[in-house]
Amino acid sequence: MGRIFRQIERHVGLFGAYFAQYAKVRVAYRGDFFITLGTSFAATLFSFGFVYFLFQRISYLAAWDKYEVFFLYGFSLIPFGLFNVLSLNLYEFGSTYIMEGKFDRVLLRPISSLFQVLFETFRIESFQEVVTGLVVVLWSARMLSYRWHALDVLLLAVFALCGAVIYISVFLFLSTFSFWFEDRIGVHPPFWNLIAFGRYPLSIYSGYIQFLLSWIIPFGFATFYPSARLLGHAEFRAYAPLVPLIAVATFAVAATSWRLGLRRYSSTGS
Repeated sequence: MGRIFRQIERHVGLFGAYFAQYAKVRVAYRGDFFITLGTSFAATLFSFGFVYFLFQRISYLAAWDKYEVFFLYGFSLIPFGLFNVLSLNLYEFGSTYIMEGKFDRVLLRPISSLFQVLFETFRIESFQEVVTGLVVVLWSARMLSYRWHALDVLLLAVFALCGAVIYISVFLFLSTFSFWFEDRIGVHPPFWNLIAFGRYPLSIYSGYIQFLLSWIIPFGFATFYPSARLLGHAEFRAYAPLVPLIAVATFAVAATSWRLGLRRYSSTGS
């Protein structure tokens, strides 16, 4: 048990060192950083603005009123932002690590290759999505006269972390395909587009789409079912306890695929 805690402490320390070092380098070029931050923030506002103006013409969406949809949309930005902070290497894994041979360098270090790939670089400007999401959640909750309790705050934090784990796990699993099929673009783009489906009530989609987003690519458990639980939609309440289980299961599948891919990996050679 003591060895496990020492390993956890070591990895937490390394994570802090990785993040601090990358943040120093990133903010050293202030102009580039603030332009990127502004662009990211503008894109977030534009996407939320679309939802806001949509509800200038309609009042309900599948029995969800506009402020409930705003709450859902705002919550979806929190795990998505956390995921975006860590996802840069996953999205570029095939081109950067496999095809350019940088994965050999990773394997030479005496630490988990998965840990290194996840935490070598960060997209720190995506923290604005977390902040924006929290602001939208608090604003929409106020408009709904939502009464926050300690349990609600705890559930919000747990659900957000689980949602980020689900996103990371899905795209980690997709990244492992690069061990078998070398391709610069990879299979990420179509799945990336599916993230947007989880920002709206799943009940507006057909049964096939609902099944896909719940049990095949579980983006619904990253955003919709947690929001439905927090908003008190009784018809979806039974799904909320499954959120942590889905997060653990998806990460276990992704980690297993990673280990299998490592066995398959062969160096780029000379």
